[in-house]
Amino acid sequence: MDLMIEDLMEQLVEMGGSDLHLSAGIPPYFRINGHLTPIGDEPLTPEECQRLIFSMLNNTQRKTLEQTWELDCSYGVKGLARFRVNVYKDRGTYAACLRALSSKIPSFEKLALPDIVREMAEKPRGLILVTGPTGSGKTTTLAAMIDLINRTRAEHILTIEDPIEFVYEPIKSLVHQRQLHEDTKSFANALKAALREDPDIILVGEMRDLETIQLAISAAETGHLVMGTLHTSSAAQTVDRIIDVFPSEKQQQVRVQLSNSLIAVFSQTLAPRLNPKPGEFGRVMAQEIMVVTPAIANLIREGKTSQVYSAIQTGGKLGMITLEKALSDMYKAGVISFEVAMAKTSRPDELQRLIGGAAGTARSPQAVGGRR
Repeated sequence: MDLMIEDLMEQLVEMGGSDLHLSAGIPPYFRINGHLTPIGDEPLTPEECQRLIFSMLNNTQRKTLEQTWELDCSYGVKGLARFRVNVYKDRGTYAACLRALSSKIPSFEKLALPDIVREMAEKPRGLILVTGPTGSGKTTTLAAMIDLINRTRAEHILTIEDPIEFVYEPIKSLVHQRQLHEDTKSFANALKAALREDPDIILVGEMRDLETIQLAISAAETGHLVMGTLHTSSAAQTVDRIIDVFPSEKQQQVRVQLSNSLIAVFSQTLAPRLNPKPGEFGRVMAQEIMVVTPAIANLIREGKTSQVYSAIQTGGKLGMITLEKALSDMYKAGVISFEVAMAKTSRPDELQRLIGGAAGTARSPQAVGGRR
């Protein structure tokens, strides 16, 4: 009997995996708790791999793929899950990566998000950025924030996504979700239109280009709460990335705009948890949190982003934390290993200083627990 794509999807979800990789010449691979695992030892033939991939695509998508050799789309299996699909060519044959999207939005408690994230979600206006590498849970953090607003406030929430990952049923808020290439041709087009659609909260799935970033900052300045994502690994790097998108003659003006509109940056990464208990996520999130105070706004305005890290270090009372402090706390609590903590930092000397004498010492099983 031919292998069906739905069977692989069901197996992935049952095993708690996040990604399914299909390539010719090797078996299907699952990513489970951050680790890649082959499923069986039967390699897929090029024909079998193409059949599995094409079974998810409609005629228009197949045509696009045959013309451009790459495709982003989504695929849903009723009663199971939705999947974000990327198809590409690998040595002349088709390959694909499928990301399983949870239909249930995890709560703040389940994600162990700090109180400051909730406080920022309750702000009436401004720009909130959630950043980190691909697969670091940015969309999930934003979903928890949108879900909180939807449950507690009567607002008009407008999302622009690529693709739609979580579907929000209107509870107290009115929610409209627009998918790139299906409901709009670009993030910038949708953002321009959004300002004429009476939104209170705007979620921009990804701030990729100058026009989208400019429109998001303007929307935040004009009284909307705007949330977006960037692929950056720290708060300071996030500010620099936004400024650097603009031509040099506009950068000072953008610094001023950003210092007025940005209210918080959450830079996050996921790390494998030591000895997860039943019901716990296999990975735990470490966040660098920057809340824009008048002092930090001044650093942004004056182009002194190199001093932002020090401002975060001294801003603990306001809910701020550096990534190194977050990793150090998790290591000391026995949640992650020393090796994992060091692999996730870009400031190993600072992390080593914070860990101090505890560095590399074995943790007793009793010390290992979940993040509270």
